[in-house]
Amino acid sequence: MEPEVPEAPKIVHLPTPEPLKAIYMTSWVAGTPYLRNRLIKLIDDTELNAIVIDIKDYSGRIVFPVKDPELIKTGAVEVRISDIESLITELHAKGIYVIGRVSAFQDAYFVKLHPELAVHRQSDNGVWKDRKGISWLEVGATPAWDHLVRIAKESYALGFDEINFDYIRFPSDGDMKDISYQYFDKKVETRAEVLKRFYSYLWLELKPLGIPISADLFGLTTSSLDDLGIGQVLVEAAPYFDYIAPMVYPSHFASGYIGLAKPATKPYEVVKDSMTKASARLLAASSTPAKLRPWLQDFDLGATYTAEMVRAQIQATYDSGLTSWMLWDPSNRYTPAALLP
Repeated sequence: MEPEVPEAPKIVHLPTPEPLKAIYMTSWVAGTPYLRNRLIKLIDDTELNAIVIDIKDYSGRIVFPVKDPELIKTGAVEVRISDIESLITELHAKGIYVIGRVSAFQDAYFVKLHPELAVHRQSDNGVWKDRKGISWLEVGATPAWDHLVRIAKESYALGFDEINFDYIRFPSDGDMKDISYQYFDKKVETRAEVLKRFYSYLWLELKPLGIPISADLFGLTTSSLDDLGIGQVLVEAAPYFDYIAPMVYPSHFASGYIGLAKPATKPYEVVKDSMTKASARLLAASSTPAKLRPWLQDFDLGATYTAEMVRAQIQATYDSGLTSWMLWDPSNRYTPAALLP
């Protein structure tokens, strides 16, 4: 008689909470127990019920072990979270919804692997880099789409409840006069049309598997009538994602926005105006505002952000008719006093 092979533990996904109240955690923090435990305790002690963890950041590295042979073959894995499955199990046991964040077209590693897919310099055909020295994949390079979908499927199979796509846009910060594209011809289609093809591809590949997907968009997409030069148009993205997360950090709005000299010092006004406009635009496009959940600012930029200023953004979200929100701090040092117990 052959010994029985134990069955692999069944992956259980949590339903998306309503309302959702999340914080962001880097992969480095997630892979360091004493640091991540501080944030897990914050969720335990407050109204928070969800967490966003990096799966692939700007570096292009996949931050935990994977099983997909094609992903393994790329060499993109850099294990920062060695116990990802047990971490997700722990979070689920506490009722914490786990979102995996994927930096889509900002990807230094995949560019090195496939420089033919990168945004290039017009002057010498070298790989173009932004002001931070980060290289970008072309939005229209469909082999890069396949890579992103593989990452999403692998992560969902590991237990992530939702996949969040960030940097789904054309680059904007750098020498834009010395930039060239191999997979984009403005005489044939617009930037927004290229992105729309990408959104549609994600939807067709991931939705049949029941994977909830969300998109991070520039905060100005809530009020801008054009694509901001990066291809992002709120109403064109909305049909292809379960949730849309405009990054309405007040510090990122220029002087003069809604008549404010320094928007960073007026967090309530900026978020209320932005999200009210976003809701109206989705309604006018026969979409639902319920899929909106903004990223809010909990970091010092343009002003020192107090608990009152963070809470003001949350209240502004509610006052614009929405229920869900997420807090962003790149250093993962959040303000407990801004949260309800």
